[in-house]
Amino acid sequence: MKISEQDVLIVVDVQNDFCTGGALAVPDGEKVVPVINRIAQRFRNVVLTQDWHPKDHVSFASNHAHKNPYGAQVLWPDHCVQETQGAEFHNSLHIAQASLVLRKGFRRDIDSYSALYENDHKTPTGLLGYLRERQLKNIFVAGLALDFCVRYSAEDARKAGFEVAVIEDACRGIDIDGSMAATHQSLKSLGISIVNIEAFL
Repeated sequence: MKISEQDVLIVVDVQNDFCTGGALAVPDGEKVVPVINRIAQRFRNVVLTQDWHPKDHVSFASNHAHKNPYGAQVLWPDHCVQETQGAEFHNSLHIAQASLVLRKGFRRDIDSYSALYENDHKTPTGLLGYLRERQLKNIFVAGLALDFCVRYSAEDARKAGFEVAVIEDACRGIDIDGSMAATHQSLKSLGISIVNIEAFL
């Protein structure tokens, strides 16, 4: 696969809290790091997203009495709290050429899975404007977790008119209540490609 000046790699939330030992660890989350490092060498345009929550964030189960993480309201363990070790990028992630680090989830009263919109599907993160201003057309998405932040980032990019591919072996998922199967079905229905690292070799 030939990578052009109009292609961008979006690396989603490769942070300590989503890796082994973290507060909201994705199984084998850290295994995406060497794959992403290798793929990123092919891209001149790279964006990193960073979950960046205040400690009183609405999505934290600890801020809701008598609620458990992973309940119907999708409450989570406290994770990626601003200015903590858990919120930092994995220390083996090496993408010096990344031109933008986009923080999301920093508004107390609304969560943000997608890199393009908050979870109200109306409040923009600013990434869409950046991509259009830079005249980037084709988006490749990698990172954590496949069935949440990667999925919704890819879907929103596709709905905004971009060509989108998810690099599956550069992602890992959580798989809550069939969320992985639902993700694959949704990506397919929107015409989002699923590719693997072999496409870049």
